[in-house]
Amino acid sequence: MIGYYILIGVIALVSWAVSARLKSKFEQYSKVGLRNGMSGAEIAEKMLADHGIRDVRVISTPGRLTDHYNPADKTVNLSEAVYNERNAAAAAVAAHEVGHAVQHATAYEWLTMRSKLVPVVNVASGMSQWLIIGGLILGAAAGAGFGYYIAIAGLGLMAIATTFSFITLPVEYDASNRALAWLKNKNMLSQQEYAGSEDALKWAARTYVVAAIGALASLLYWALQVFGGSRD
Repeated sequence: MIGYYILIGVIALVSWAVSARLKSKFEQYSKVGLRNGMSGAEIAEKMLADHGIRDVRVISTPGRLTDHYNPADKTVNLSEAVYNERNAAAAAVAAHEVGHAVQHATAYEWLTMRSKLVPVVNVASGMSQWLIIGGLILGAAAGAGFGYYIAIAGLGLMAIATTFSFITLPVEYDASNRALAWLKNKNMLSQQEYAGSEDALKWAARTYVVAAIGALASLLYWALQVFGGSRD
């Protein structure tokens, strides 16, 4: 278990560093006002209109960096700062979330696949590690058999959650690419504003990369434990 705690510690440290960098980038680009004077909500609404999407609402949601698109009720949820403010960071986030709405409207295959996995992942992420640990303990106490089958079942659930993390990557990168293409093609931002939005979205995407690598590292670690690795 010591190896696992070291692994988790390293991943947590990297995740913290990337998240801290992301926050500093958003603070930096929140000071870059938009020449067009549009708020994040207005940016989102215009992008939806330009893509002919009429059945998606743009709403404000509490918190910071809580922005997301909800395909269930077709809402672009923007944090209060993004919804109301008029800067490069707000433009980037608003356009990115609408990018997910565009994916939904066009049946983007990676988003469809990701959405289908959500119910399973909600269960898998909470149960997998406990099943693995419990199965290993039972297996060690009673010998190879039922306990290890439980551990393997937990490993299977963890594999599904890990797959979900990697499917998320093309979904997030594609949404950012759609956002940046629209911002550029519609001449919504100045060169400086666009550069800020692009940089902010790159750092946001890196948080998903770190999460996916962390999920894979955990899966490999537990796979070694289940299939005969050292159990320290």
